[in-house]
Amino acid sequence: MDGIQAGKKAAAVEAVNNHISDNQVIGIGSGTTVVSAVERIAQRVKDENLKLVCIPTSFQAKQLIVDNNLVLGTLEQYPQLDVAIDGADEVDKNLVCIKGGGGCLTQEKIVANCAKTLIIIADSRKNVEMLGTNWKQGIPLEVVDIAYRPVQLQVTQLLGGSAELRMGKSKMGPCVTDNGNFIIDWVFDKNGNWHEINTKLKMIPGVVETGLFVNMAKKAYFGQPDGSVLAREAKQ
Repeated sequence: MDGIQAGKKAAAVEAVNNHISDNQVIGIGSGTTVVSAVERIAQRVKDENLKLVCIPTSFQAKQLIVDNNLVLGTLEQYPQLDVAIDGADEVDKNLVCIKGGGGCLTQEKIVANCAKTLIIIADSRKNVEMLGTNWKQGIPLEVVDIAYRPVQLQVTQLLGGSAELRMGKSKMGPCVTDNGNFIIDWVFDKNGNWHEINTKLKMIPGVVETGLFVNMAKKAYFGQPDGSVLAREAKQ
């Protein structure tokens, strides 16, 4: 296991050990780091006979839950969650996160908003002072397909930078989300008040959701290459 993978696993295990307990409803995020979290949850369920219900944020998360023989639930059944555990593409000094590199930002934000506590797990590369330090792909915006071109123009006119339609890697044409929408990656040219920026982006007709998670994460665990974990809490 290389240093990055060791860090991801260490962060996931630490978070699950500290925040998962019996009779909880848990939001399960998406991405590579979450795989280790689900494996640890499954191990604890087996060892401790925990009674848990898991709510997925994506098709990938749903498959992880099923494959690990965990109890699958929906937001219809459980609109209020105890905790959500998810990864991030980058996390700044205020625990503002960029998420959606894997295209699941809308479901991830819905589930996170339903949880009393959102816990972020990531390797040490994602821990930065300012957004855009290591993650250069920009902030994902999920958009209704017919609106993608007007959204591109309005985002750049309003906030600068560049706004690129994300293309599929194994299919011809644009990347399509689990909701049937397109994704625009807005590469910003400067940091700012992310709460205000997020609001401006959300107000553009056709934007379904943004990959900016502002004032949502309560704690973040960053796994180091040596297997140690750095934990940071949101400022009150």
